[in-house]
Amino acid sequence: MERNPTVRRPRVTSVLVAAAAVLLVAGCSSDGDSITRPGGRSSAPSKPGGGGSSGAPSPTESAAPAKGSVKVVRTLTTKLDSPWGLAPLPGGDLLVSSRDTGKIFTVSADTGKKTEVGSVPGVSAAGEGGLLGLAVSSDFGADHMVYAYFTTDSDNRIVRMVYDDKRPAGDQLGAPDTIFKGIPKGAIHNGGRIAFGPDKMLYAGTGETGDRGLAQDMDSFGGKILRMTPDGEPAPRNPDAQSVVYSWGHRNVQGLAWDADKRLWASEFGQDTWDELNPIEPGKNYGWPEVEGQGGKKGFVDPIEQWKPEDASPSGIAFVKGSIWMAGLRGERLWRIPLKGDKPVAKPQSFLDGKYGRLRSVVAADDGGLWLTTSNTDGRGKPGKQDDRILRLEVR
Repeated sequence: MERNPTVRRPRVTSVLVAAAAVLLVAGCSSDGDSITRPGGRSSAPSKPGGGGSSGAPSPTESAAPAKGSVKVVRTLTTKLDSPWGLAPLPGGDLLVSSRDTGKIFTVSADTGKKTEVGSVPGVSAAGEGGLLGLAVSSDFGADHMVYAYFTTDSDNRIVRMVYDDKRPAGDQLGAPDTIFKGIPKGAIHNGGRIAFGPDKMLYAGTGETGDRGLAQDMDSFGGKILRMTPDGEPAPRNPDAQSVVYSWGHRNVQGLAWDADKRLWASEFGQDTWDELNPIEPGKNYGWPEVEGQGGKKGFVDPIEQWKPEDASPSGIAFVKGSIWMAGLRGERLWRIPLKGDKPVAKPQSFLDGKYGRLRSVVAADDGGLWLTTSNTDGRGKPGKQDDRILRLEVR
């Protein structure tokens, strides 16, 4: 089933000057052109409540301790095949996607038992593409919807499927409903992380597919963070009322998380110089390919932290106990970035250095701990040395 048979591409408006003026009034950036798309709903372009940095900590925000700790409590399950997306279900069990097979599994949080839920049809797994991010609907108790971001023969897209655990294993997913398509695909840099924010809107991190210019191209969804309704329409109070584009100038976004003040954060792969961690504000330009890392160049937002790619190559992130926790692929470690508001309070700490190989996804657990997946069967790890698993972490 497909709701949007036509690819709806952003287009530059004919009223850029007026749009820029509105964005300035709303507290958004006017450094880049506005981006529009047919079919959006009109709304006031003010900062949405589910994301964006205030520029200063709120009175209720306290600083995280400068030093933290990580303890691996248990290995929940092993022998996963190219795990990528990870999403907790109500009740605590986990959904995990297999990039290369297109399958989705549940993993019992109590026993670690894996059960195949079903396969997503149309997945084209090649290079860094395939079945990538997963998200569970904010209204899962009522609609039982699971969302997936994946690569096809022609693009990257987002679908939703009804999940019915009363059906036989392997046949628990309904027919996919395509809510958004036309995100460019490539052998590399497909982005892929999706998540519902505190505002119940769906956010997606995309990549520029190795074509640098797409990140600044106002006619492309590549190299952007997108914000949409659960139906795939432009979300109310986006920087442009007719567009799903929330921020741009990104190289490859694979991590999205919100802090206690509902501020959106994103991790981003650099090229040869700097990987990045950014608090995301609507309507802002994050610089790629004009700037990599903290360039201090007018018109672009600098990251609050940066790493050499050999130390990070970041994928998933989570916010727990006042810190952002960031999984590193090439870096093979888990980074802790302690915060007060949108500022770091101490240098990042690394944990698990090299112990479990490449680390892909990290999500918050209900009790303040973390779930962490490895990524050693993604074609760049050492599967003979390390299989892929889900770890349960206690963090401070």
